Amino acid sequence: MPAPRFFLRPTVAASLLALHALTALAQTPPAEPASSGTLSTVTVEASADASAEGLTKPFAGGQVARGGRVGILGNQDMMDSPFSSTSYTHELIQNQQARSVADVLQNDPSVRVARGFGNFQESYFIRGFVVNSDDIAYNGLYGLLPRQYISSELFERVEVLRGASAFLNGATPTGGGIGGNINLLPKRAPNEPLTQVSLGTASGSQSYVSTDIARRFGPDQSVGIRLNAAHRDGGTGVNAEQVKLDVASVGFDWRSRNARISADIGHQEHRLSRTRPNVTLGAGVTRVPSAPDNQLNYAQPWTYSNERDTFGSVRGEYDITDNVTAWIAGGARKSHEGNSLAGLTVTNNLGAGNMSRFENQRQDNTRTAEAGVRGKFTTGPVNHTVVASYSYYQLKEKNAYKWDFFNNLKSNLYAPIGYPIPAYTASAFRGNDMDNPALLTQTRLSSLAIGDTLSFMDDRAQLTLGVRRQKLESTDFAYDSGKPTTYEKSRTSPMVGFVFKLQPQVSLYANYIEGLSKGDTAPTVSTSGAVRNAGTQLSPYVSKQKEIGIKYDGGRIGGGLAFFTTDKPRALINSAGYYVAEGKDRHQGLELTAFGEATKGLRVMGGITFLDAKQRATGDASTDGRRVIGIAKTQGTLGLEWDVPGVRGLSLDARAVSTGPSYADAANTLRVPGWTRFDIGARYLTEVAGKLVTVRARIDNLTNRNYWASVGGYPNNGYLVLGAPRTVTVSASVDF
Repeated sequence: MPAPRFFLRPTVAASLLALHALTALAQTPPAEPASSGTLSTVTVEASADASAEGLTKPFAGGQVARGGRVGILGNQDMMDSPFSSTSYTHELIQNQQARSVADVLQNDPSVRVARGFGNFQESYFIRGFVVNSDDIAYNGLYGLLPRQYISSELFERVEVLRGASAFLNGATPTGGGIGGNINLLPKRAPNEPLTQVSLGTASGSQSYVSTDIARRFGPDQSVGIRLNAAHRDGGTGVNAEQVKLDVASVGFDWRSRNARISADIGHQEHRLSRTRPNVTLGAGVTRVPSAPDNQLNYAQPWTYSNERDTFGSVRGEYDITDNVTAWIAGGARKSHEGNSLAGLTVTNNLGAGNMSRFENQRQDNTRTAEAGVRGKFTTGPVNHTVVASYSYYQLKEKNAYKWDFFNNLKSNLYAPIGYPIPAYTASAFRGNDMDNPALLTQTRLSSLAIGDTLSFMDDRAQLTLGVRRQKLESTDFAYDSGKPTTYEKSRTSPMVGFVFKLQPQVSLYANYIEGLSKGDTAPTVSTSGAVRNAGTQLSPYVSKQKEIGIKYDGGRIGGGLAFFTTDKPRALINSAGYYVAEGKDRHQGLELTAFGEATKGLRVMGGITFLDAKQRATGDASTDGRRVIGIAKTQGTLGLEWDVPGVRGLSLDARAVSTGPSYADAANTLRVPGWTRFDIGARYLTEVAGKLVTVRARIDNLTNRNYWASVGGYPNNGYLVLGAPRTVTVSASVDF
């Protein structure tokens, strides 16, 4: 049943109506009005969730938090965790006018934003390994949020856990999570009433309206409700490109002395029209073409991508005793995607190329659940925190497609040619019924995990040991015939982590942890002939990570230095003609991160990553020892935010994002130039008629640089994505 249109198109009037209803129900006395000489601020920090700790506190400067969720180990302070992580706060998200997860992660020196293969899905390189949006967790559960684009109205914080995480989180739905995990935290009602309306505009005549309303109820404020809604519509800085977004969500929480419950329900519709596609380099290309004008659009006029998602989740936690807590969580998502696409394949060094029409329909139904128990006890001088959990994930994907591969439309990277939508020819590839997509894949992941954190020497030293038994099951159904092929394998993944506090301000840490993903199925033929074990299913790929590091908490400034090495298995056809798991990609790197408030009114955040990602024992002399596609040796980010002295309420910010050269092919013959992008912003807080008003302005890609923003994002593919042009965004928020 389609959602009502008033649900999809929130307006200021609808928001005020919701405010009136909430105000009538709330039993909270109104906040004291601000004095005429003081600018009041609204704390949008969540205070209650289905966990005793709630959110970790913000670090000095408010842009990142002191810690975050570390899988089944729960929330941990950054100085107590044997892993590298960063949690970006709602304050940062709002002040930078971030529209999605990708906008937030531009701040992370270990992350680079990419795009899915042949579509517009946001994907991310973390430590050089791809994490798809499918593999993002929502309050610890996979598969609940939209899989292509996640609007910032749906989350309070973005938590990045760097490194493999099979023990901490279990295997991800698509086998990512080798270089890191992303967890989004839902919004909760803060302690103080919140009513905020925002209006904005951006390059391309794009308009924006959103509301954020929250109240707590009851004499003890034990019940909270938070409503978020937004509508975005209009063009972008790219010629003829159009974006339309409708999103709404409701978050609920309740707490008592021994029990806590939270729940969320949300709906998002994201519609793209004539969005600029990826660029694939064909066999005739011997060098990477220079990036064209960043406003140029080589999309065909009839292309589009529409996504509609509805999701819900619930989480409960109960204190059985003072030292034993049990929890249970579950959620579901139903989504539909429809696309009409035409990617550009460049066939020579002058930018000439071709495009072909491709359409598909996809429907997803996801169910996920988790249950666990956490307890504390002491044996002699050692304190123990033991955790055990069971998790389950199921995805049913329906799909159908048409692809007119041989009906090429001639175009050019620098002088695009638009065509009327072509009719499909008899030679077009087809799979299933576009009007009634059939089941294509059914995936089930289940696991049982147990861990123990041992603390000794007055908690200066902590040793965490853990193991997870994971079962990977999937059934692929052939297009049209529905013939099934089943995969069912299990694997036990260990973990060990150690933290030692040299001083209260300095922690040393080390870890060994593995990543887990489904093994491939041997193909029928290869370039050298028939494969002798065609159809054989390889055991799960086990990635192995070793990491050591140091963390610093100076009160106002914090940061960390991490050295890691991760080996990811590869598959190849060996000299005897068998398809086997041999060779590996080895990613070795050094990460430096820093954040906080350097002096009063000057906030800093950023870092640099040095990464050596090489292919090893590939079975091909042309690729052995070569760099992995799309991975730069050096990348970094530096952001500064400054409260202007003498101008009360005015803050300025600037950010530089830099990425070194990379390669678009496994043999490293196609070198893609590096790039540096500069962004600036301003924020002004004032009071109008007793209401707090915040005006924000931002310019991304200040110098309007033409550059290839990413290379690849799908294994063994080096397609290019052109960076966005200079984009100006202006918004105003009013707190009633």
